[in-house]
Amino acid sequence: MSLYQIQNFINGKKVAGSGAEMVTLNPATNKVLAKGKESTAADVDAAVKAARAGFEIWKNTPAAERARVLFKAAQILRDRNDELALVETRDTGRAIQETEIVDVISGVECLEYFAGVAGSLSGEHIDLGGNFAYTRREAVGVCGAIGAWNYPIQIACWKAAPALACGNAVVYKPSEVTPLSAIAVAEALQQAGLPDGVYNVVQGARTCGAALTEHPDVDKISLTGSAETGAKVAAVAAGGMKAVTMELGGKSPMIVFEDADLDNAVSGAQMANFYSSGQICSNGTRVFVHESVAEAFIEKLIVRSKNLVLGDPEKPETQVGPIVTKAQFDKIMSYIEAGKGEGAKCVLGGHAVSENMPKGGLFVAPTIFTNCTDDMTIVHEEIFGPVMSVLTFKDEDEVIKRANDTQYGLAAGVFTRDLSRGHRVVARLEAGTCWINTYNITPIEMPFGGVKKSGVGRENGRAAIEHYTRIKSVYVETGDVEAPY
Repeated sequence: MSLYQIQNFINGKKVAGSGAEMVTLNPATNKVLAKGKESTAADVDAAVKAARAGFEIWKNTPAAERARVLFKAAQILRDRNDELALVETRDTGRAIQETEIVDVISGVECLEYFAGVAGSLSGEHIDLGGNFAYTRREAVGVCGAIGAWNYPIQIACWKAAPALACGNAVVYKPSEVTPLSAIAVAEALQQAGLPDGVYNVVQGARTCGAALTEHPDVDKISLTGSAETGAKVAAVAAGGMKAVTMELGGKSPMIVFEDADLDNAVSGAQMANFYSSGQICSNGTRVFVHESVAEAFIEKLIVRSKNLVLGDPEKPETQVGPIVTKAQFDKIMSYIEAGKGEGAKCVLGGHAVSENMPKGGLFVAPTIFTNCTDDMTIVHEEIFGPVMSVLTFKDEDEVIKRANDTQYGLAAGVFTRDLSRGHRVVARLEAGTCWINTYNITPIEMPFGGVKKSGVGRENGRAAIEHYTRIKSVYVETGDVEAPY
């Protein structure tokens, strides 16, 4: 397999960065996957200048034309689904059976959704009894967007689609760990007719992200990342009075009541912990189970989780792939050891796996801890790996209080046959995105985001439009102007 090239995309052209060398590894083999150069502050400046020039064209482009570009780009990406899914698998280590049906398709659906929304953007007329006022919904300007490494092409589209539909220009920085698919989005948009400079890509790590965040001609920052990174980026953005959207980390609860369908609840718990090797910000890693059904739930959970297929992510039968980087692998393993040391009972997994795996791969067995308490490190800190903590509870008020006892508030799930209770409980949970009798389903039509340290603002749905537009109010006098002097 030949090496991939890490490139920038500035003003309609693929160009090399001018900074230090970048190298990424395939998580399944620990072999070099891609090489290139990081973007310097000068590269970021060139991208922002291109975006500013492109913005002046794009903001005045009729909404119907903006929609046509997004629809066409979506089709171009859809036609490349299998090719790009393989790129995502090699870049992230996630199983091909996931990337073929989720990553590109989710991005495509986002482009299509906001293409449909573009033509409906409007202000309002306010009757003032002869005189009147109206509002204009206008684009924010140049949007700096910073992505995470777990769903690269999906995140790129989730940020680009609403921004472009509203008439903004974008400078996007993918994670330095997974830099490849952002260029595919840029190419699709260009082929679809997007003017040069409207969508740009810069590559690099923290210094590149800092240069983008600090740039005086960037009007908005949208970040997907950790709570710690979000706090730093938000502080810098505040200094420049930039608008921000932050989709950050989580330590989400999934609650299984005594009347729940346990087979469905087990499915939900597996999806909330082992999909994408557990590397999903909204994962329900604190699984609260009513004490009366805990034993039956855990038995079913262990039996089914033993059958998960761990291995080469490029093989169609693989369900759980490797961890994305050695640093993340080491972090996960340290949490597993902390769980064991603090008295949690490891009933499945709890170790790295090398036998029958691709040589050099970073594989962690799907891990389940029981006998957990709220004060354990594995229960209150985000792990971002295939590690589930099972806790028991006695009643509704108790579990809601415990579920909310966290600095995070990204997501939550409730399993119960009593839908009145389901609605009642989610109303009391401090989380931005909730599910009843399922988990981790995120249709583009539904806003997604968190509260507390899990972020501000929303992605997807019409709610995203509020974060990529500004309201301008206009008062119209229809008569003479009276003045007291």
